Amino acid sequence: MKLLLIEDESKAAGYLRRGFGECGFSVDVAADGETGLDLALAESPDLVILDVLLPRRDGWSVLAELRRAGRKTPVLLLTARDAVADRVKGLRLGADDYLVKPFAFDELLARVRNLLRRAARPETGSSTAHVELAVEDLRLDRIRHKATRAGQALDLTPKEFALLALLAERAGEVVSRTVIAEAIWDINFECSTNVIDVHVRRLRGKLDDPFPRRLLHTVRGFGYVLEARE
Repeated sequence: MKLLLIEDESKAAGYLRRGFGECGFSVDVAADGETGLDLALAESPDLVILDVLLPRRDGWSVLAELRRAGRKTPVLLLTARDAVADRVKGLRLGADDYLVKPFAFDELLARVRNLLRRAARPETGSSTAHVELAVEDLRLDRIRHKATRAGQALDLTPKEFALLALLAERAGEVVSRTVIAEAIWDINFECSTNVIDVHVRRLRGKLDDPFPRRLLHTVRGFGYVLEARE
């Protein structure tokens, strides 16, 4: 897999390039937005890691130009700015994920792998692609708000169903607490509360406890993932 890192801080760029290289990725680096945009358009990387504050052309502009050019390349934004308005701006411009500095390399690596897995999934082209979801023996009907596992109905609250549907739609991906909070509650949700933990615990009691194989897993420091494991 080929990554394009657009980052003007040479020390950070060198660290990330070395880290991704050790994980088997090929990494091109651009130190300014203009050069980064040219490389993104010419080289067609599998994913772009894009700093927001860049010389010559900022990350917002690079992202907007990529989307105007019709490029669907996954873009993960890096920024020192943690304002909700900045996160919303990035997502509206077409960013696929958003990570605030400083961050752990392991978290960045996990997010990159998740985005690459998502991009590799074939598009079904069906209008019902996200209406009925299935993960192993779990089935969800988003129209009728019904969930079953191994043919047994799960008695879920509206929030529990919404949480399970979010995880099922991203099955195999680690979904962060921030993403869960913004999708299920409110974009200004205070993640320091234990509401997410309480709902996950209750959902797990209905989804996993009655069955021999667990589907809902905690990835410490990152979030939660719905998948079957050996």
